[in-house]
Amino acid sequence: MMVSAENDPRRAGVIWALNLDEPTPVVAPRIPATFRAAGHESVSALAEAMGSDASVEMLERFETGRRCYTAWVGDKLAAYGWVSFNEEYIGELNLRLRLLPGEAYIWDCVTLPAFRQNYLYSALLVYILGELRSEKLCRVWIGADLGNVASQRGIARAGFRAVADLIIARVLTLRWAWVRGRPPSASCRAPPSAGSSAPSSA
Repeated sequence: MMVSAENDPRRAGVIWALNLDEPTPVVAPRIPATFRAAGHESVSALAEAMGSDASVEMLERFETGRRCYTAWVGDKLAAYGWVSFNEEYIGELNLRLRLLPGEAYIWDCVTLPAFRQNYLYSALLVYILGELRSEKLCRVWIGADLGNVASQRGIARAGFRAVADLIIARVLTLRWAWVRGRPPSASCRAPPSAGSSAPSSA
């Protein structure tokens, strides 16, 4: 696709990957915390953290096989992250990620404001990786907005490698999005297929 100078493509995000046969760094949070998969006992706290209007969506995620992992400081929910195993739709970018068998995608990760800057995000990611490794999965993907430096630092601290850039370009009233892999030396393999061949309206 050719794009004029005034519609020059811009990187919008970075896709990271980690092979689960590789060692995972040990990341200790700066405050005492416990980690676990979200169960029925976590639903009310999770719904409150995600927002009252997210309750229906949260339950739908569970019903469709997605999982949520959480970090707790005492009896307070401090952070959470969701995991998908088949495919996931990123609505704001009109992208659908399709995963191969044995792969997982981590997304919608949040550390609540009162608990930030304590390495909880990285520690939660490491915990999730350990859980997925115990289930014999082979690879995990995660993405971050280009401007979210704190998130990217947390992802790198957990052992992920940046493998691809997410590119956005606007052509007239259409927006195109695609994934551009980084050099093979920085990647374990090509990024998961992204359903981005069709443009979306601006």
